[in-house]
Amino acid sequence: MPEDTLFAEVLDPANRADPYPIYARLREKPVSRQSDGSVVVSTHAAIRSLIFDPRLSSEDLPPSRRPRTGNPIKDWLLNPIKDRIVTAHRPLIFRDPPDHDTLRGVVMREFSVTRVQALRQRVERDVDALIEGCRGRDEICLVEDFSYPLPVAVICDMLGVPEKDEPQFQSWASQLATALEPDTRHDEASRHRTAAAFDAISGYMRALIREKRRRPTPDLLSALAAPSPNGKPAMGDFDLISTAILLLVAGHETTVNLITNGMLTLLRHPHEWDKLRADPERAPRVIEELLRYEPPVHFRTRKALGTIEIAGHTIPKGAPVILLFAAANRDPARFAHPGRFDPDRDDVQHFGFGGGLHYCMGAPLARIETEIALVALSRRLVAPRLLSDPPPYRSGASLRGPEQLGIGIGGVV
Repeated sequence: MPEDTLFAEVLDPANRADPYPIYARLREKPVSRQSDGSVVVSTHAAIRSLIFDPRLSSEDLPPSRRPRTGNPIKDWLLNPIKDRIVTAHRPLIFRDPPDHDTLRGVVMREFSVTRVQALRQRVERDVDALIEGCRGRDEICLVEDFSYPLPVAVICDMLGVPEKDEPQFQSWASQLATALEPDTRHDEASRHRTAAAFDAISGYMRALIREKRRRPTPDLLSALAAPSPNGKPAMGDFDLISTAILLLVAGHETTVNLITNGMLTLLRHPHEWDKLRADPERAPRVIEELLRYEPPVHFRTRKALGTIEIAGHTIPKGAPVILLFAAANRDPARFAHPGRFDPDRDDVQHFGFGGGLHYCMGAPLARIETEIALVALSRRLVAPRLLSDPPPYRSGASLRGPEQLGIGIGGVV
């Protein structure tokens, strides 16, 4: 295939099960201009040099544009106002400094290590309950039975979303996650579905925030909605709504993939599964290698605000830029035997949670959930085996993970 269409092959669902041979070809040219005008950056050194570059902007989403309804008041007055508000108050992962830094600072003051660590017992209880629900069966779907319900329950608990409302979020979150996919964010039908999902979840969050202000509880959303010491809100309502949506969506979409990819990888490497079962203290090393070897997010997009010279190549001003983190994670110039899953390797400086200003805020929580989950699964599932390999994958190339993961088991202990 021509070099300037390789990234189109990455986006092709037919290559979702194993995109790594395509990544290897892209690494042959660290900065590769594609036929659609985008620039793919795929080596560890090149991405490391760009992640803090202020000439790369995260504000690369197309402006919000709701579909015509035939109602003149909506089409010419209400929806244009909504579009301007949504465009101006996007989630902070699509914002540049100083707005990004201000919003992130507010969130990180409340999304503290203490708050995350306080969830550990809740995660352990949920993990044990989900595994117990598999008792008496000889087959399970890890995604449906475990790796989806766990992070949804945890992030809803952390935010203060009532448990009865959790089922509403699956369709909203799945649609909103398509904003990370370059091929769907410019598709009109997908954009319309995204606008509808955003409106629905925004309405829900607006009502929930009002309730938190009337009756605060010890959760993250109550803390973010509370006034600061000077009596003013720490962030405006529109930014608070978009931040709450981001935390809810990102707080479970990536962790679903990390747990599922982790289980798939360990069952493909039974000796490592046995080692983890025998020595749960290995778990942190296993998680870091999983984040390198099979990360939950494979790339993020940016926009060049100016001309950038890098690795002997030029990124033109205005060009869309794809930072291909998963390719960098298997760069042989940075990692010995990069295609080998090896939790005992040293110096695992991966991009599993991205990097730079937009390093994943929820990384500590994702690590805790995945560690507890994989240790408990290795301890309690009897003789687990993959029912199909490769499994069917979700459609997204950026948020990459199995849609289902069928596992045969000999029981639960």
